Amino acid sequence: MKIRVILPTIMDTFNQEVQQEFAQYVGKQVEVDVCHLDYGPASVEGEYDEALCIPNLLEKAIAAEQEGCSGVISLCFADPGVKAAREVVNIPIVGAGESSMLIASMLGKSFSVVTVLPHVIHMIENVSKTTGVNGKLASVRYVDIPVLDLVDKAKMEDALFAEMVRAIEDDKAHGLVLGCTGMLGVAASLQKRLKQHGYEVPVIDPSFASAKMLESLIAMGVKQSRLTYMPPRQKWRK
Repeated sequence: MKIRVILPTIMDTFNQEVQQEFAQYVGKQVEVDVCHLDYGPASVEGEYDEALCIPNLLEKAIAAEQEGCSGVISLCFADPGVKAAREVVNIPIVGAGESSMLIASMLGKSFSVVTVLPHVIHMIENVSKTTGVNGKLASVRYVDIPVLDLVDKAKMEDALFAEMVRAIEDDKAHGLVLGCTGMLGVAASLQKRLKQHGYEVPVIDPSFASAKMLESLIAMGVKQSRLTYMPPRQKWRK
């Protein structure tokens, strides 16, 4: 079984770390192929960036199916291109946002997402609505750190911890979701740190969630429903 993880940016900053993390998430029978875009934005931090990344992401998803991949992950919390890709490929494709919020919705009465910047809050709220879990979304908080600056793990973790405590105390969140796929490798340590301070709540890593969600769909042998998504239209011509 081979899956393709598409980072919807032109930067390779997180490629190696994503490859290493996903190798720990999936079973030994799963081969993980990580790629970034040939053209598009440097990071996805708003609607404009999301729009820029979708054309090449769709090309990458189509190529993945043609090359024998069993499934695709759009590795960004905003789930760019997921709905469109489901119209043009017949293999499962999942987004990190929808996967993590679906899991969080099963673990408590409510959950909060802690993301990077204030102007992505509405994007995350939209994902919760299209996924159907907005009724359980207690809040979306942010650490005010741009995506490409998340390489400073200590700064990121401290900022996440502070906002997670506020989400629990002020927003009554029963679960917490990391709101950016660049927040790699800190979910377990944050969950432990919160427990040490008296807060026993689950912390969901969106990359881990998307990996297990896709692996489960593939193992079930399901294909993309053509009743839900319209068949691809003819290529647009000038």
